[in-house]
Amino acid sequence: MIVQAIGLLDDLDKELNTYAMRIREWYGWHFPELTKIIQDNIQYAQAVKLMGDRANAAKLDFSEILPEEVETEVKEAAVISMGTEINDLDLINIKELCDQVLNLAEYRAQLYDYLKSRMNTVAPNLTALVGELVGARLIAHGGSLLNLAKQPGSTVQILGAEKALFRALKTKHSTPKYGLIYHASLVGQAAPKHKGKISRSLAAKAALAIRCDALGDDQDNSMGLENRAKLEARLRALEGKELGRSAGSAKGKPKIEVYDKDRKMGAGLITPAKTYNPAADSLIGQITNSTALEEQDTVPKKKKKAEAKPALAEEAVDVPAHEEKKEKKKKQKKADQEAVLPTNENEPEEEPAPKEKEKKKKKKRQAEDDGENVEVEEKKKKKRKHAEEEEPEVQTKKEKKKKKKKSED
Repeated sequence: MIVQAIGLLDDLDKELNTYAMRIREWYGWHFPELTKIIQDNIQYAQAVKLMGDRANAAKLDFSEILPEEVETEVKEAAVISMGTEINDLDLINIKELCDQVLNLAEYRAQLYDYLKSRMNTVAPNLTALVGELVGARLIAHGGSLLNLAKQPGSTVQILGAEKALFRALKTKHSTPKYGLIYHASLVGQAAPKHKGKISRSLAAKAALAIRCDALGDDQDNSMGLENRAKLEARLRALEGKELGRSAGSAKGKPKIEVYDKDRKMGAGLITPAKTYNPAADSLIGQITNSTALEEQDTVPKKKKKAEAKPALAEEAVDVPAHEEKKEKKKKQKKADQEAVLPTNENEPEEEPAPKEKEKKKKKKRQAEDDGENVEVEEKKKKKRKHAEEEEPEVQTKKEKKKKKKKSED
């Protein structure tokens, strides 16, 4: 009965969704703004059935269906709506569809109550752990409560994810951590990083609860409630560990060291920070100090000038001698430069020497080549003469042979 009830419940949910979407599309031609204002499908169907034409919205009272804020918004949108006009015949058909949706919703609520009561009687421990819907889907997937009791916790954990499991085994990837059990409230409460751990422990406890429901004599949910309390405590412990690590209260607490401004992390001492000089704040002290320093500077300057005068007189005598020496040195430098310049001017004249050498080498090569050509021609002439001399000898020999043959004949 549970298997059939959960199957029918899923079918009703699909039908309700398709019918509700059809109402929204159909009535949206007349009042398109209403789809954004009312999100719930049942409330939308009730509002359309009550209102009919959008012109009636201002006169009607939607307090039983909608809250006050939504009601005022619907009435304001009905006045300025951009939808088209609609016939009375179309409105009748839309209202009939709304009646179908409302009837299906009522029947679904009754079926859900029936399923809840059946689950509490057949599998109370499983219902206490994972809830009515998830427990009923597990039983439907397993075929029956007895078949599900034969499965281990690891199988219960991934029931409903068989396609992902075999794909992971085929491609050698990581296997799924949860299947239908993912929709349980305990897994939903856990953080994403803890969902795998909680689903594994929940599947193990659910396997025990299923066996207790299928094969046990007791028909109360005490075992399921105890296991649920343990799982909630484990979830709190996991979250507490994370909080403790972030707050520094876990094992291996970091040592608190005294802050030293003259020391860097992982390095030795650095130059100490400059201390604050409060005397630099007042301008009066700076002015008095500056005047005192100027007076001190002026006194030694006067003394220096007085001492510098006799020294200048002594240096003035030595100046002409130094100047004469400098002039002599300049003259010598000029003479050296003039001597160097002609040599530099002659250098470009000497440059063509290598060019002449190259020309001579070319002439020699040409002469050698000409000589070789002459020798080759002479050899050819000799060969020709020798060949001409041999030809008559050969002819004379042939004539002699012919004569001998004639004489023999």
